Amino acid sequence: MDIDKVRQLTDTELYTELATQRRHLYDLRFQLATRQLDDHSQLTQTRRSIARILTVQHDRGGSATTSSTKQKVQS
Repeated sequence: MDIDKVRQLTDTELYTELATQRRHLYDLRFQLATRQLDDHSQLTQTRRSIARILTVQHDRGGSATTSSTKQKVQS
């Protein structure tokens, strides 16, 4: 997912896409460990997609997970 598409997503969609990409990365790592992964470049692409999503969330002032963490620290 390129940065222009990520920036067009709403905050809720970003959170959902982040969860989806993290799950995909988990699955890819499992496939790698069991020697079932054919295209190793998927790992890099997925990590970069996660980084793009996190960057946009940070630029917007944080995500739901970040703001909930900040609230716990302040309490």
